[in-house]
Amino acid sequence: NFLLDSNLGKKKYETQYHPGTTSFGMSVFNLSNAIVGSGILGLSYAMANTGIALFVEWYLNGDYLVLLVSVILILPLSLLKNLGYLGYTSGFSLLCMVFFLIVVIWKMFQIPCPMDSDIINMTLINMTSVDENITSDDVCKPKYFIFNSQTVYAVPILTFSFVCHPAILPIYEELKSRSRKRMMNVSYVSFFAMFLMYLLAALFGYLTFYGRVEPELLHTYSAYLGADVLLLIVRLAVLMAVTLTVPVVIFPIRSSITQLLWAGKEFRWWRHCSITVALLAFTNVLVIFVPTIRDIFGFIGASAAAMLIFILPSAFYIKLVKKEPMKSVQKIGAAFFFLSGILVMTGCMTLIILDWTQNVASDGH
Repeated sequence: NFLLDSNLGKKKYETQYHPGTTSFGMSVFNLSNAIVGSGILGLSYAMANTGIALFVEWYLNGDYLVLLVSVILILPLSLLKNLGYLGYTSGFSLLCMVFFLIVVIWKMFQIPCPMDSDIINMTLINMTSVDENITSDDVCKPKYFIFNSQTVYAVPILTFSFVCHPAILPIYEELKSRSRKRMMNVSYVSFFAMFLMYLLAALFGYLTFYGRVEPELLHTYSAYLGADVLLLIVRLAVLMAVTLTVPVVIFPIRSSITQLLWAGKEFRWWRHCSITVALLAFTNVLVIFVPTIRDIFGFIGASAAAMLIFILPSAFYIKLVKKEPMKSVQKIGAAFFFLSGILVMTGCMTLIILDWTQNVASDGH
């Protein structure tokens, strides 16, 4: 109900000055691209701790590559005024992710289990442990329910992977012949397609390495395959996909900042460019200085993602929908969803901070 139906009470601004120009397909590409991203690399790690129920560094330093790509590719795309133009790059980004998924599925049938390192580890365990019943089935058998110290990162990774809420309204605004029904159809197609892609990537990545999955899936392949040519091509594809996702995400952030600080002001290129450069600079600082992608997934997933997915939508519904009484099924469900978000956020944040403080030496960071 927050989306105005173009067929009911059209405003002069909507009909004469800002008609939607983006097709249904391009809107699906943009929303799908806002959903999918680097989160796909951490889903196998999440599954490995819950159960089933590049490109080469330029001069051996990836920081230079991050800065180079940001200036040459991300910045020009982020400076575009209209989100609709990014539909083409979003479509290419999704093709790169589909290629990544195909390789993940194919590698599962190529990589044997147990691997040589598993056999060595099992031999050492048998020599030093009383329990000599450890077999390859223990290493290569999928587990449906797992709970360990890393399970706390699973829920934040899952929530982080589906965060696309800030892009919804800008995509709706650019949609041709926009209406609630048409936007809902865009959402249905995008979410179902990305859910299927995420599920397959997580499942086949987990069934390839089982408990040996690292927080970033491509690092796991590198550890066992080394300088594999196909793996390098996949790294390039994922790099392109994640790179082309950044402009779609920056667009709503920039719009929100502009609306917050300069509401009602005329468009100015200097302001538009300054906000974009500042956002990209902050993003690069995070990329360069945060030690592992798992920490970003965990922290942002437990905080901002929980707010966007659980807490804020429920609070908005309870506060703004007046026609439903508080004792109605809808309001009770919204209240339950709100409380669930509070529990997820506080619980996961607490356990993640405890993991950081107590297990500092375990992962070398």
